[in-house]
Amino acid sequence: MQPPAEPFKIKVVEPVNLPSEERRKEAIREAGFNTFLLLSEDVYIDLLTDSGTAAMSDNQWAGMMIGDEAYAGSKNFYNLEKAVLDVLGYKYVVPTHQGRGAEHLMFQHLVKPNQIVPRNMYFTTSKLHVEIPGGKMVDAIIDEAHDPENLHPFKGDMDLNKMQKYVDDYGVEKIAFVSVEMNVNMAGGQPVSMDNLRKLREFCNDYKLKMIYDATRSSENAYFIRERETGYEDTPIIEILREMMSYSDGSVYSSKKDCLVNIGGFLATNDKEIFEATRNMVVIYEGLHTYGGMAGRDMEAVARGLREGTQYEYLKYRVNQVRYLGEMLMEANVPIVKPTGGHAIFLNALKFLPHLEREQWPAQTLAGAIYEDSAVRAMERGAVSKGRDKETGENVFPALELVRLTIPRRVYTNTHMEYTASSIINLYEKRNTIPGLKMVYEPKYLRFFQAKFEQMPL
Repeated sequence: MQPPAEPFKIKVVEPVNLPSEERRKEAIREAGFNTFLLLSEDVYIDLLTDSGTAAMSDNQWAGMMIGDEAYAGSKNFYNLEKAVLDVLGYKYVVPTHQGRGAEHLMFQHLVKPNQIVPRNMYFTTSKLHVEIPGGKMVDAIIDEAHDPENLHPFKGDMDLNKMQKYVDDYGVEKIAFVSVEMNVNMAGGQPVSMDNLRKLREFCNDYKLKMIYDATRSSENAYFIRERETGYEDTPIIEILREMMSYSDGSVYSSKKDCLVNIGGFLATNDKEIFEATRNMVVIYEGLHTYGGMAGRDMEAVARGLREGTQYEYLKYRVNQVRYLGEMLMEANVPIVKPTGGHAIFLNALKFLPHLEREQWPAQTLAGAIYEDSAVRAMERGAVSKGRDKETGENVFPALELVRLTIPRRVYTNTHMEYTASSIINLYEKRNTIPGLKMVYEPKYLRFFQAKFEQMPL
C-alpha cells in the first residue's frame, strides 16, 4: 500500500527519546507490566490512546488566544453551541470537562435501578456509568463483530433480533435507553451503517425508547459510511453526520477524539427534557452550564476542531494512515481485527500468543512485550478491561482479546508507523518465547488503568 500523504505541514516539533533496551526492561517492570503506569518520558511512540493526544491546528491555537474566561456567558460557549448546531444539528448543548462527564450526566438522568441498556458492545467507562445508578449494560451488536477475521463492512451494527429479545425478556419499562457507539472501540474501531441507524430508530419509535449515541468518533464513522455504503459516495461528511444524528435523541461526546483537542466534552440533544435535567445537574458536578468544566479557550478549540474534524481530505488521510499500519502487519501474517477500523489497529492476542492461557492475560502480556521491544506504548482491550461479572465476581473472558495500537490524530508520520510495524513483526516471529503474566494488584473500578502484573515462568 502507498503510504498516505499528510494534508498538512509541520510547524512545531517535540523531541522524543528512544530509551535503551535496559531502561525499557526496567521501566515495564516498574510499571507492573501495565502500560498506563509507564512514564511518558520512557515512551518513544505513544499509541496508548487517541483521546486528547491530537495535534491542534494553527486555527485552533489562534482560537485559544481569544478565550473568554468569564464564569458565566462566555462567548466561546456560544461559538461551541453554534458549531454543534451547524455540524450535528442539535439545538441544546451541555459542556463538560470531557466525555466521561457528559456520560455521567446523561446516564445518571436516564438509568434507574434494575434497568438494562442495550448497546453495540460495551465500553469500559460507559458500562460503569450504567452500573453506578443500578443498571446493567447488555450486548446487542451483530455476531460478526466478535469474529476478528470477518470482513463485514459495518461490524458495529446493532442486531435488531437481539433488541427484540431484550424487549420480550425484560419488558420495555426495564430498558433505560438504547446506546449506540460510533466506530465501536472494543470491536476494533468498527463503524455503524446508516441503514442500521435508520432501522434502529424505527424500532425505538415502536417501543417509545430513547436512542443515545456515544458519538465520540462520529466523523470517522461518517467517513466509512461515505466509503462503504451505497448512496453516500459523494455526500459531504457534514450531511452524513446530520442524518446520523437525526435518528438519535441525544449524544455524549468526548471532544478529545474527533474534535482534535486535548481536553473537553459535551452532551447534545434536541430533547428539551434531557437538556433541562442535565443542564441542572452540570452545575453540581462540572461547573456552570456555559463552561461545564472547560476554560473558554478550550471551548473555542473544541468548536473549531469539531468543524475541522469533518474535512474529507483530513479524514481520508486519518483512516488511511491507520490502514497503512494494518496492511504492513497483514502482509507479515500478524493477526489483527479485520477490516481495519478508524482510529487504531487491534492485534488479536489469542492468535498472536496461542501458547498462553486466558488467565495469563495474553493481551496485557503482548502490550508489555511490544513496549519492551521498541518503546512503543499500546494498550490491552480484553479480559483485564472487561473486568469481573458484577453478580458472581468471576473474571469475564470476552471473545475478543485485543491489543490496541491507537493512532493520535496529526501527530506521527508514516515512518513511525513503519517502525511500529517492524517491532510487532519481529515479536511475532519469536512469539513463543514471550511468557505470560499474573495479576498481583487489582483496583475496585476500571482495573485496566491501575492493575499490576508480574511475569510468570515460560
